[in-house]
This record gives sequence, C-alpha cells and structure tokens, in this order.
Amino acid sequence: MTETATPRDMPVVLGPTASGKTRLAVGLAREFGGEIISADSRQVFRGMDIGSGKDLHEYGEVPYHLIDIVAAGEEFSVFEFQRRFIDRYSDISARGALPILCGGSGMYLDAVLRGYRMIEVPHNEALRAELASKSDDELKEELWRLKPDLHNSTDLVDRARTVRAIEIARGEAESVLKSEPLPPVQAIVIGIHWEREILRQRITARLRERLDNGMIEEVEHLHAGGIAWERLDYYGLEYRFVGAYLRGDMGKNDMFQRLNSAIHNFAKRQGNWFRRMEHHGVVVHWIDGSGDQLLQAREILRRAGIR
Repeated sequence: MTETATPRDMPVVLGPTASGKTRLAVGLAREFGGEIISADSRQVFRGMDIGSGKDLHEYGEVPYHLIDIVAAGEEFSVFEFQRRFIDRYSDISARGALPILCGGSGMYLDAVLRGYRMIEVPHNEALRAELASKSDDELKEELWRLKPDLHNSTDLVDRARTVRAIEIARGEAESVLKSEPLPPVQAIVIGIHWEREILRQRITARLRERLDNGMIEEVEHLHAGGIAWERLDYYGLEYRFVGAYLRGDMGKNDMFQRLNSAIHNFAKRQGNWFRRMEHHGVVVHWIDGSGDQLLQAREILRRAGIR
C-alpha cells in the first residue's frame, strides 16, 4: 500500500519544454500516491491540447488539476493561477494524497515557490502616463526586463498590449513586496536537465510529431469556432505561427523552421528563469534527463523523507 506524505510536502517537477516533465510527474504520482497540479499558462484552456503540449494520454489513472479549466479565447492570469493552486493544494493535502506541482511556466512556479500572494492588477493611469513618452523599442526592452521568460511574443507587437503587459508585470512584482505570505508549502524541487544539443533534437522531434498529429487542424478548428486570428496569437508561439500559415502569410516549411527556432529560444529563456529562481533562493535538485529520471527523482524524495 502506498504511503502518503504529510500535507506540507510537495514535490515540484520543472524543466524546459520537451524535457519530459509530465512523464516524470506521472511516474512519481503513481509511486507516491500523488495528484498532479499543472503549472502551465496555456494548458488551462480547453481545446488547446496539441499546441500547448498537454500529453493527456500520459496521465492514465493519475488525477490532474488546473488543466482544461478555462474556455479557449478567455484570459487567465498568474493571480488566478495562484488562487486556484491554493484551493487544489489544500484539497489534495486534506484528502491525504500528495500534491505534485509540474510545469515550465516560470512565473507560475515562482508564484508558488517564492511564497507570496499575487494581486489582481487594475489599470494604472499614472504608469500609463509615464509609459506614453517611451518609444515602442523602449517599451519592449522594459517588458523583456520584467518578464525574461515571455512566451506570448504578441505582447511585443501591439503597443497597447505591451503597455498592459508591463502594467501587469509591475503590479505582480510589487505584490511580492506587499502581499501576505501563502500558506506554508515545503517544496522539494526537481529539475530535468538535458545537454543543449540533445534538448534541441527533442524539441524538433516533438514539434514534428505534434504537426503530424493534428496541431494544424486544432488551430483551424479553434478559429472556425470563433476565435480570431489575433486572439489566437495571444496564446503563444504554436498558435501564432500555425495561424500565420493558415492565413497564407508563410509556407508550411517556413512555418516549421521559424516555429522550431522560436521554441528553441523560448527553452533558453525558461532556463534563464530557472537560474534566476535559484539565485533568489529556490533550491533545485537537477537530474540528468538522459538517465533514469524516475530513479533519480525517487532518491531525492526519499532523502527528503517522502515514502
């Protein structure tokens, strides 16, 4: 019979895209009686399965949370994620199961691991007046400074969207200083590391697989269901580049090459965010992605007292 951890224990599995996070988290959940809480900014949306890399087939009988909870076309903020995380974490722990946080969205992970409540960010007219004098390039530089792991590059295309993104990022950063702490969470963070060239090969192979398995048709279906191309751009690289191909703005091969390059760059930014988390005191136990991930992670959790 599987033993369960105390309510304060929570393994966290993080890593760049295509690193194998879901498979490892599912393996740990099966072994330790766990339920997975997703920390992914796009997997919350229903109908965005292939483009967001949900890999739902990998979960099997393992319960998962914060996936498919919002209709495609809506917005979802880190504030809303943190609110829902607290609810799911408390419920899973109260039932005697082991919460396992899994994902690669740096700001979502930070919102939990650094232990501060986020706030809902209203419009800030004083900040907007300050930003009005800045050039488009200056605004982009400011947003990159605030959000180095920015996945939604369409925030850099439209000036109004860039201003709102800066407004939200500043509000979230200020909330770290002003907000009450979260309920205490004792996290054991496991990071999956791959050699750069091997990770690049995995990213490319995964992209080919997703395109072969219906990602283009998924984007086409979402647009046919009433989501404008501009709105689909908001949901990240896959939806933006596939949308451009479907609109006839680029050929299929050009779409693949440019999307592949953009995902590689995004993986680098994820790595930068994880290193910044470590700089701010988050202890990450890195494991070798090319080795037996489950064996390595199991030993880390057992040393931490999880049986």
